[in-house]
Amino acid sequence: MTSAPRSEPAPKVVHTDEEWRAKLTPAEFAVLRQAGTERPFVGEYTDTETEGIYECRACGAELFRSTEKFHSHCGWPSFFDPADSDAVILREDNSLGMRRIEVVCATCHSHLGHVFEGEGYPTPTDKRYCINSISLRLVRSE
Repeated sequence: MTSAPRSEPAPKVVHTDEEWRAKLTPAEFAVLRQAGTERPFVGEYTDTETEGIYECRACGAELFRSTEKFHSHCGWPSFFDPADSDAVILREDNSLGMRRIEVVCATCHSHLGHVFEGEGYPTPTDKRYCINSISLRLVRSE
């Protein structure tokens, strides 16, 4: 299982909850700032094959690229690696009675989803970054 780092850098983008609420829709706030999860198979980017860069919907930081996206058929967009290893932070998540690794944006510490390992997907990393569509914004390649 992917291990979470012991310490993490402070976020570069910081807002109060009130400022985040003004910037995000209620659904975006629930996922990005309160670690919620959107329902499976409803997200805008679940099955898209559009080429481009996936940014954090909260702060605009580059997180993933379409070249690392794959069809996992799990109901959420899946990537086998972030665009840059420093783009995300991995945190241990023991909520809901299970051990998982949470993925957060390194720039603003917004919740993105979780990463899973050893599921047998034919990817170079054997990892599945299972990311909420609502946490992302796709900037299409030109």
